[in-house]
Amino acid sequence: MKHNLSQVQTLQRKMNQSLLQAIHLLQFSGVELIEYIQEISKENPLIEEVNFDQEIATYRSVNENLPAIGEINQAELTMYDQLKQQLYTINLTDELKPIVLFGIDSLNEDGYLDISFALWAEKCDTTLDKVQEALMLIQTLEPSGVGARTLQECIFLQLRQMDVYQSFLAELLEKHLDWIADENIEAICKQYDVTEEFVDKIFRKIKGCHPKPGQLLTTSTPEYIVPEATIYQDEGTLKISFYKWNSPIIEIREEYKEVSSFEDETAAYLKEKYKQVDWLKQAITYRKQTLELVIQTIVEKQNMFFEHGSFMLQPLTLKDVANKLEMHVSTISRTIMNKYVQTKHGVTPLKFFFQSGVRQKDGKHTASFVIKQLMKELIVLEDKCKPLSDEAIKKQLYNEFGITIARRTVMKYRKQMNISASTKRKRTGE
Repeated sequence: MKHNLSQVQTLQRKMNQSLLQAIHLLQFSGVELIEYIQEISKENPLIEEVNFDQEIATYRSVNENLPAIGEINQAELTMYDQLKQQLYTINLTDELKPIVLFGIDSLNEDGYLDISFALWAEKCDTTLDKVQEALMLIQTLEPSGVGARTLQECIFLQLRQMDVYQSFLAELLEKHLDWIADENIEAICKQYDVTEEFVDKIFRKIKGCHPKPGQLLTTSTPEYIVPEATIYQDEGTLKISFYKWNSPIIEIREEYKEVSSFEDETAAYLKEKYKQVDWLKQAITYRKQTLELVIQTIVEKQNMFFEHGSFMLQPLTLKDVANKLEMHVSTISRTIMNKYVQTKHGVTPLKFFFQSGVRQKDGKHTASFVIKQLMKELIVLEDKCKPLSDEAIKKQLYNEFGITIARRTVMKYRKQMNISASTKRKRTGE
């Protein structure tokens, strides 16, 4: 019985390690995956060099002038936008959501909370307990440290995610920050009964904490875009062809294949490295299978886009895809992160295919992107001496395209596209 229990525990540890690595790799693009494996190979002698540099360079040179649909003329996401995008992975109640949103908007640019609990509660017409609950949710968002009220709390929130976390760290940071500043190892060891090695490890981790986590959420434009797959039409059928860098094959060096030929200490070391390779292979397989399923679902849901272009884009949510594939929404979110596909309409980020929709009178929905493009066309063609008001745009959308939309939604979309109001367009001659 004990023997069987031991086997189950060993399997569980392996599954957990593999799953953690799989989740980690899921958010990598194909290029990032190759770079990650190359880094692993530097400390794992079993792995043959995995190198797609020449193939990637060839792709870039051939496709360097392809446009990136969905990336052009879009406003960069602010820190506040990026934090709010993470909320769909949290089970927020209707009561708590506006309180959390207000809290995010009350952060300063460094990610610190810039408002008192009392004022927060007053502005949201709620209780201090609800405000506290909202802050705890905000502090679970990435990057770690966001939502802190002090530098000490910011560091504590980051340490809480690390392998050095101990309950006394909050007190150490709050009451004895001077010990940390002076690197007074002796005082900390005596006060909390820990070893010098552990305190030294804490110091190294603290030095790695970011004092202004909000600054990590700045929008960076990649130097180049390398898609995961090409979507094309063949004899009237949409097909998907994945590039090799999407699922690299890890080969074991010939000289290390027979572990039994080595001495005990070396053999034990190699067995550990074999486990690492095994976990890595499982993670790559999981990433490949998940990405393929998600892209296949996108192609099925957005087939009209691939055939006819962006004006045929359909409303689609992460939850729609998650429900179809019986996966968690956060898994879909990680899968589409920083990933692109090549289509006949250009290189397109996977996130572009996820569009909110506006419900029409016939019960169908029109993608917000489509409405924005139609609005943009109406504004481009308007009489510059008598530019269209938001109300006029609303009426033209209905009269010309049969799209029913509220005036406040027109104003919202116009602002998202950085288009001035009609009075300013007239005055500036836009």
